[in-house]
Amino acid sequence: MSDPLISVKQAKKIYQMGEEKVFALKGVDLQIEQGDFVAIMGSSGSGKSTMMNLLGCLDIATEGSIALDGIELSHLTKNELATIRNQRIGFVFQQFNLLPRTSALDNVTLPLLYSQVPESEWPKRAKLCLEQVGLGSRMGHHPSQLSGGQQQRVAIARALVNEPVMILADEPTGALDTQTGLDVMALFQRLNQQGKTIILVTHEPDIAEFAKRKLIFRDGELVADERNPSPRVANDGEQE
Repeated sequence: MSDPLISVKQAKKIYQMGEEKVFALKGVDLQIEQGDFVAIMGSSGSGKSTMMNLLGCLDIATEGSIALDGIELSHLTKNELATIRNQRIGFVFQQFNLLPRTSALDNVTLPLLYSQVPESEWPKRAKLCLEQVGLGSRMGHHPSQLSGGQQQRVAIARALVNEPVMILADEPTGALDTQTGLDVMALFQRLNQQGKTIILVTHEPDIAEFAKRKLIFRDGELVADERNPSPRVANDGEQE
């Protein structure tokens, strides 16, 4: 039996607010296997965003341990965490975070600036990722020339370009209309079928139904870990 991709043991996150301690996470245990598709859910203040920040190497736990791809994160420096973020995690955000005066191809290439990939390979790798998300004919377009759904596809291609061990998506459909959101979820499902591990943070129950597993947080605790035996299937329209 191979080790899990993510192993979280008694993770706590405590913030000091004056003389008061605020427990954002109260001792969470969970494991996520390679190739899973997990939705993290919870209301504001539940701990889901804190959990996402820990899994994404954007923060470290106050107590407990978190291991990603066999690497214990709790004792790493900020530079070491940044290296892991760049090499092992692909991020997708609600607002796309694309550079407005830069082509889709160059936006996708950006993470490679900090990688070990030879510069001569950057265009080829970025093109392959844009083709993978259905934007092979939009490589020279700037974000203003793309729809919201297409911009999110560029962001997903950018998340894929370093061949990460997981995709971490924070409310990726939050800025999209219903059909465009379904298109994006269909893309995530295809990537998952191809073996990508996807962790999706959402407050929308209908979006969580596309995942294979739901982790529900409340008041800093993991209160439910539910396997979804029949995830909804998202049918997207034309990708181009």
